[in-house]
Amino acid sequence: MKIAISAAETSGDLIASAIVKSLLEYQPDCQIEGLVGDKMSDAGCQRLWHIDQANVMGLSEVVNKLPSLLRLRNSIVKYFSENKPDVFIGVDSPDFNFKIEQKLKQRGVKTVHFISPSVWAWRSNRIKKIKASTDLMLCLFPFEVDFYEKHGQKALFVGHPLTEKLQPRQNYKPSKKVLLMPGSREAEIKSLLPELLSTVNLMREQDSKIQFSLALANNHFKEWVEDRIHKLGIELSVGDAHEQIVKSDLVIVASGTATLEIAMLGVPMVVIYKLSGVSYQIVKRLLRTKFISLPNVILGKEVVPELIQESANGKNIANVAMQIIVSDNSKLVSELRKIHSQLHQESSAQSAKAILEFANE
Repeated sequence: MKIAISAAETSGDLIASAIVKSLLEYQPDCQIEGLVGDKMSDAGCQRLWHIDQANVMGLSEVVNKLPSLLRLRNSIVKYFSENKPDVFIGVDSPDFNFKIEQKLKQRGVKTVHFISPSVWAWRSNRIKKIKASTDLMLCLFPFEVDFYEKHGQKALFVGHPLTEKLQPRQNYKPSKKVLLMPGSREAEIKSLLPELLSTVNLMREQDSKIQFSLALANNHFKEWVEDRIHKLGIELSVGDAHEQIVKSDLVIVASGTATLEIAMLGVPMVVIYKLSGVSYQIVKRLLRTKFISLPNVILGKEVVPELIQESANGKNIANVAMQIIVSDNSKLVSELRKIHSQLHQESSAQSAKAILEFANE
């Protein structure tokens, strides 16, 4: 069997490497090749193109690299049109992978996409593009399957691969540690950090023993953040969020995938988010869910506090955070543990089985 795969981002390399490993365990003689990162190569995938050719951050970098990205995408389509695989797997990166899937599907190649874009939350009209591109959608969350079934798209819930790496912490003793996670994008860091620093000052007024740390996903804005926190006694770290989360009583976090990681570790959180006025009005009209944070969306109720836009100010954040710090959070932690249980489905193995069964149909 020949399997084609495309992972265009670092996060996709990590997820895809576990699927590649499972595929080879179930079918050792299959050949897996495509747009591949180092972790996928280590797992046994043959690299035709390196993930670095597609992995870009920020709008300006995308614009500058657009010609080379289009050439890369065309090369992938051409190669797999001439050397047809039994199945093509697009891993995340929908803007990049859906076009490849669409063209290969038109040429009679079976296509699978792993990790659904948030069509259930906003821009649901993307379902037309998905149906034109993807034969089988592998979903991280059970409610995504319901959405796809309503629209006549074949989909399967396989659980979340992070549950294989992250477990709810055990026997934690409060230590008055608060972790700040202002996001990874420039706009969110620069809009949220001033409010977080105001929060720090207000919380210290109420309890001087609280220790604060701040975790960044990468070094891109480290110097900018350092300049603003160096006199405030806030410990700064980069790339070690999971280790910092499990040591904290509370995490104050920008809405995004980090909220799910915190939930899987069973740690209380306050979710905050701010957009520009224009962007907020646009998103507000497009959003189809009651909540913005994944823990609340998954559980279907507000379990973790959400402070959005004007509500995401230092005073409000500090008030909500202090309530959590002084409370018994066993009920909240119990709710978060339900998320891990619900999503723990041995995702990589389930995905590999589904792909092989689909390829053999």
